[in-house]
Amino acid sequence: MLTRYASNNAALRCVTYSLHMLKRPPSSSYQAMSYVHSLQKPTNTIPISSINNSILHFDSRPFSLSVSRLSSVVQFKLADIGEGIREVEVKEWYVKVGDQVKQFDKICEVQSDKANVTITSRYDGAIVKLHYNVNATAIVGEPLVDIRLQHGIEVPAATQSAPVIPEEPVKTETLNKIPSPDILATPAVRRMAKDLQISLNDVQGSGKDGRILKEDLLNHKSAASKPPPTASPPSPATVKTAPTIKPRPTTTTVADRNEPIKGIKKAMVKTMTQANTVPHFTYCDEYDMSQLVKLRKQLKKQNKDIKISYLPFIIKACSQALLNHPILNAHVDSKCENITYKGSHNIGIAMDTKDGLLVPNIKNVQQLSITQIANELNRLQQLGKAGKLSTDDLTGGTFSLSNIGAIGGTYAVPILLLPEVAICALGKIVRRIVPDEEDDESSSSSSSDDEYCSYSVRSMMSASWSADHRVIDGATMARFSNELKYLLENPLQLLINQ
Repeated sequence: MLTRYASNNAALRCVTYSLHMLKRPPSSSYQAMSYVHSLQKPTNTIPISSINNSILHFDSRPFSLSVSRLSSVVQFKLADIGEGIREVEVKEWYVKVGDQVKQFDKICEVQSDKANVTITSRYDGAIVKLHYNVNATAIVGEPLVDIRLQHGIEVPAATQSAPVIPEEPVKTETLNKIPSPDILATPAVRRMAKDLQISLNDVQGSGKDGRILKEDLLNHKSAASKPPPTASPPSPATVKTAPTIKPRPTTTTVADRNEPIKGIKKAMVKTMTQANTVPHFTYCDEYDMSQLVKLRKQLKKQNKDIKISYLPFIIKACSQALLNHPILNAHVDSKCENITYKGSHNIGIAMDTKDGLLVPNIKNVQQLSITQIANELNRLQQLGKAGKLSTDDLTGGTFSLSNIGAIGGTYAVPILLLPEVAICALGKIVRRIVPDEEDDESSSSSSSDDEYCSYSVRSMMSASWSADHRVIDGATMARFSNELKYLLENPLQLLINQ
């Protein structure tokens, strides 16, 4: 019992001494190591009892301190990658815990909402910890990995005569240990490759995880000693050349220009923002304008001084169709509690002016002839170009058209001009091959698959309607569009009814 107590007491004293030596400054540690190394006796003697002069003998164990034990661990933080990006997604890790890395070695690849970026190391050392998993979100400025630096506090290994029990198990390493490269091979294989003057980068390993074995070196050496088989030089078509990347052209940065939104543009912002709160629906159709094109040509031949476009005919046709669909020529109050059916057909025409988008309107179209409509349209266009449209010209509209086809385009989604409930965007008139309607009817009643179908080139125009879905339904819009289509495809009806 006394012997066991003395042994535990001696061990405790040794541990206390060891911890004291490790916690001292480096200079004191060197002195302690020198002192311990200078002890000559291979054993320690500790008295147990003063009564019988009993003593306890035990052998001392050597120990060494490694560089990795005292080297520093740094947190490699994710640097700012620019453009105000605060977080990225980790897409792929190129290292794992325990891998040795050098400066500029790839650590991982991250992805922001704009580009993929490869993160490289700024230190030489070993990977200790990965702070994120793949597909996790990494924060800029937060630790990405922990790296134990390769060049830390250098403490030479020393042999101690006193027993030392470390605070935690530490793997002993020699000071001259070289970090293992990416290629898996034992030191004997590396020495053999050096003797045979073979680069391990040229050898394909056949061991586990691609580890290079001695047999791989011998096979590589024998294969290299054999003369290469004679073969005809490859044709230029089979030779693959690396693509040449042209350098980025030299450019200069152009300064940005800020401009306040004011005047008509500011009013447009307010109007379009309000209109965006109203539920729209869009209805599209195509009109055959071939007869109207012929009629316009005949009128110009009869009177060469007349200058008339297709738009006055379309405006007059809309007015005649509105007589049978008054709900489309109405206003709705801001709370959508009342509908006001307008008696006058004040049809607005969207115009692209130097001040912005303006929508002057032609008053009382239902009372005007096509020629009068053309004259009034010409007056509004001239005032719009000069920037002299009056308040009366810009207010009081009940129905609107946007002739976007005059500039280009086929289909559009026009935005309502509140408090109006309907607007149409007119596409460009294009020549297109379409089947004749008579042949369509006869082919539907015939059972022959080889029946001949005739086609003709027609002048077609698309129309895109937008309506306030709170008070207008799709069926009403379709019926109105069908009636307008009939009037435009039979323009003589416009001349008779005006």
